[in-house]
Amino acid sequence: MNTNETVFEKHIELESPEEGLVLLGSCNGNASLFSKGLDVVCDSDATGLVLRGGNKESVETAARIISRLSELQRSGAAPVNDQLIRYMIDASLEGRLEDAELFTPDLICVNAKGRPIMSKTRGQQIYVEAIRKNEITFAIGPAGTGKTYLAVAMAVKAFRAHEVSRIILTRPAIEAGENLGFLPGDLQSKVDPYMRPLYDSLNDLMGFETYQRHLERGEIEISPLAYMRGRTLDDAFIILDEAQNTTREQMKMFLTRIGYNAKAVVTGDITRIDLPVRRKSGLADAASLLGNLEGIRSIRLNERDVV
Repeated sequence: MNTNETVFEKHIELESPEEGLVLLGSCNGNASLFSKGLDVVCDSDATGLVLRGGNKESVETAARIISRLSELQRSGAAPVNDQLIRYMIDASLEGRLEDAELFTPDLICVNAKGRPIMSKTRGQQIYVEAIRKNEITFAIGPAGTGKTYLAVAMAVKAFRAHEVSRIILTRPAIEAGENLGFLPGDLQSKVDPYMRPLYDSLNDLMGFETYQRHLERGEIEISPLAYMRGRTLDDAFIILDEAQNTTREQMKMFLTRIGYNAKAVVTGDITRIDLPVRRKSGLADAASLLGNLEGIRSIRLNERDVV
C-alpha cells in the first residue's frame, strides 16, 4: 500500500481480545492473507480490529469477510483457518462474496484420529446436503474437490448411526492410460490397485482395525463394478467412484441394483475418461437425464471447490 495515497480505515468491534488473536492468526498469519489478497492491513486495538487500505472497496470487502469469520467462530460452526480465509478472499475477487457468505461448514463426522470432517466450500456444502436429502446423488467435478472422500464420510456417518447395515464401494476396473497386464494373486489382490483410493479413505475415517473388522463381517464391501450385476442392494450406502469410466450399459446396470432403504452416490470427472475410443461415458448422460427427478440430484463441482 502506497503511503502517499488516501488511506481508508474501518473498525470492527470484537467481544474479546482472544477473538482478535484467533482472527489474526498465529504470528498474524491470517492478517498476511488479507494483505496479499486484498492489499488491506489488519491490526488490533483495545476494542477490536482496525482495517486500513488504499482502496475503499477492498477495505469494505475485508470487513465483510472478517465479520462472517467472526460469526462462524462465535457460533462454533467452524474454526477460522487459512483455507477458509483464502476461499472467501478468492470468492470476493471473483465477485462471488455473497455466495461465499452463505457457506457454513457442515460437520459430517469425526475421523479415527478425532479430527472433524467438514465441507470446506459452498459447493461441497451443497453436495453434502444433496446426499443427505436424496436417494441418488451424481457428483461431477475435477480431482481434489472431495467427491469421493465426502461420499465415504457420509457413508460412514450413516453406518455409525445404523441408518444402513452396510457400505458398498465400487468402481470400474479400468487403468488410467496404461495397461497393468495380468496381476498375481486372488481376486482381492487383483482388484486392490483399482480400489486403493477407497481403502485410504476408509482407513482414515474408521481406523485400520475397525475397517478390517467390518470388512471381515461383510459390513463393508469393496468390489469392481462388474460384480454388481444380478444383485439387489438393500439397506446399504453405495458409492460408485470413477463413474466417468462406466459405459451407458454399465451405468444402467448399476442404477437398477439399488434396492430398499439404499442410498447411492455416483462420482466422476467427465474430463478424464479412460474408456476406449468411441465408447461414450454413462455418467454425463445419466446425470443430465435423471438429475431433475424426485429423489435424485446432480451436483457440479468446479475448480473453486478444490481443497
